Amino acid sequence: MKRSTLSTLVLFLALWFAFSGPAAANVTKFTFWTFIPQHARFFDVMAEKWNELHPDRPVELESSVMPYDDMHNKLQIALQSGVGAPDICDIEISRFPNYLMGVPQLMPLNAYFEAYIDDIVPSRLGIYSKDGNMYGAPTHVGATMAFYYVEILESAGIDYREIKTWDDFAEAGRKLKQVHPDKFMGIAETSAAWTVTAMLAQQGTDLVSEDERPLINTPEMLRAVTTMQNMVKEGIMTTCPDGQPDTEGGKGFIDQGNVACVIMPQWFMSRFVDEMPSMYQKMAIAPMPVFEEGMPRSVGLGGTGTVVTNFASNKELAGEFVAYAKLSEDANRMIWEDMGFDPCNTALWTDREMTHNPENRYNQYFLTNAFDVLLEIKDEIMMVRSTSISPTINQYLTTVMLNELFEDLLDPAEVLENAQYDIENQIF
Repeated sequence: MKRSTLSTLVLFLALWFAFSGPAAANVTKFTFWTFIPQHARFFDVMAEKWNELHPDRPVELESSVMPYDDMHNKLQIALQSGVGAPDICDIEISRFPNYLMGVPQLMPLNAYFEAYIDDIVPSRLGIYSKDGNMYGAPTHVGATMAFYYVEILESAGIDYREIKTWDDFAEAGRKLKQVHPDKFMGIAETSAAWTVTAMLAQQGTDLVSEDERPLINTPEMLRAVTTMQNMVKEGIMTTCPDGQPDTEGGKGFIDQGNVACVIMPQWFMSRFVDEMPSMYQKMAIAPMPVFEEGMPRSVGLGGTGTVVTNFASNKELAGEFVAYAKLSEDANRMIWEDMGFDPCNTALWTDREMTHNPENRYNQYFLTNAFDVLLEIKDEIMMVRSTSISPTINQYLTTVMLNELFEDLLDPAEVLENAQYDIENQIF
């Protein structure tokens, strides 16, 4: 080999090691826990985007997807013991107050959120906050909507666009049963409280009062659960396998064409697209029914706050990455494009290049556009409280009360009276 060629090769190798070696050595690995497979996929995409923007500070995620209860229980033990906690973790909204009790073992993220918060719905940040500190990055608004199975409704002479109230909904259900006696208009959940909570929000109330008292035995709750129970008794509504739509049994039940309407937050779009292929080009999205026209037609439900634990290997980089991955404009676009969620940056709701992109798989799957509905109900999206007593209330509702109401069909007034008493005893 000629001397000049050898010198060139040596120089090339020296430069390669100088620029490639340290970059590889500088990769920061973070453990990430979640209970939703779509979230793991999303974070992998956002890590790639982060690395493109920050080649000097690349990150690599070791993601673990666990069952809901297993993950939250494991996280609680790890934070309390100081052993085995992840760097970054999703915490579901109803469980989040558990991790804010006492001195939170989570890192305040205010400094990292500052560059983005002007564009984010304030209430979605407040849900994951305590004493002025923001501990969790929200994923979506979670606007509740009605997902209508148009084909089966049209076969019974029903136009979903004419369903404005719960009375309209019940009447449509009666017409459906005449043509399809083995089908149901909707689902009465027993292992979740999506529809009940939405019905309360329509009436201007909640499961928790402003002074953090349980609101169970109330006229508004009685109206909500009696309306649903009456539809269950008529066969208009039914409970489903696993007790709610967002379960394996629930999604299978829907995909088999058993239900004409599913009341769920917009993030449920991802479950349709990823897990219910039989409903492709059969579902339309519309505002949910209300008791009386003029009531708010949506409420923000569900949610996941992504946190950085006090045990993170590189807290500063983890905070910057989580803020970028959840709150930046890049993130909010990807939250829609990859997961089909309604982004917390509502300015993007009017970006038709994003919202009406014909190549988008969510736009292709559904017969109507989700953002057209979001803009129609934008000023009607109520928000629920998530406080220290919320986990106790949700646990009781989804293990006792809703089963007594919709499976056992017990007297609603007695069920609510007993529930109020039991929950107060557990809390106080």
